[in-house]
Amino acid sequence: MICLGIDVGGTSVKAVAFDGTRWLWTGQSDFYRTPTAQQLSRAIAQVVDGRVSRLDAVGLCVPGIYDASQRRITLSVNVPSLANLSLDRLVPEALGIACKTGRAEVVNDGFAAASDIQRSRQLKGRLLVLALGTGVGISVLDDGVPLRVDGEGAGQFGQIDVSIAGEDVIGPDGGAGGLEGYIGNAALAKKYGEDVSAALQKFTGDEPAIKALARAIRIAHAIYRPAHIVLCGGLATRLRHVLPALRQQVATNLTSVTRPGWNLDIADDDFHAARGAAWEAAKSCR
Repeated sequence: MICLGIDVGGTSVKAVAFDGTRWLWTGQSDFYRTPTAQQLSRAIAQVVDGRVSRLDAVGLCVPGIYDASQRRITLSVNVPSLANLSLDRLVPEALGIACKTGRAEVVNDGFAAASDIQRSRQLKGRLLVLALGTGVGISVLDDGVPLRVDGEGAGQFGQIDVSIAGEDVIGPDGGAGGLEGYIGNAALAKKYGEDVSAALQKFTGDEPAIKALARAIRIAHAIYRPAHIVLCGGLATRLRHVLPALRQQVATNLTSVTRPGWNLDIADDDFHAARGAAWEAAKSCR
């Protein structure tokens, strides 16, 4: 059995291959910006790089508002070309290989990442995962069962107002003070230059982006009361050095409704969502 997990992000495509028992490989495409449908197809082909000759199942993470009845994305702020594409045909057509199941297992990227993190770390209780990349995604799991607030997800957390005094922003959705206006890839590139990774290495924890993130996590404590909070995605894994400062900002005078013994951590790598998607795809073959 060969199952692919494909995570279509706002700046690249990540993929993993799974044979039902072992993770075979991971890969990431070249970076892109506002890709066309053709560029997405080429990125998928590039990341797989001819390493599969058969395709039993596909798990697919795509950003945006998903219409399950049409099996299409109706709106994607960060990857507009996804809107109205056939998600079932996206990967097979890019690779020129028919998929045995005939359809993609479309999963929310936050849920996919959260489920992989929960399995790999064997976490118990409520887990909240924030995926930090081009946008900000959220997923909340209660011992593996997703909390659904808006469709398949736990809400549009990247659009909450976390305004920082003297650092006014407008988020990509047009909302004032939106979290994605502080810590999304585009917002960071606009403020610090195109080499976002280099900029993040210099962060001390006093930046508006970190203050906004801390405020968002404090809000999340009041709404969701998680036992575990894990930050994942391409930005999160590059912020490990500011985690102590972030924890302190979150914990200082935090509301007493917070769940006792909560913890805040960062994901292991950039492939949790792709692995979670592959795992979901593998279920369809069992």
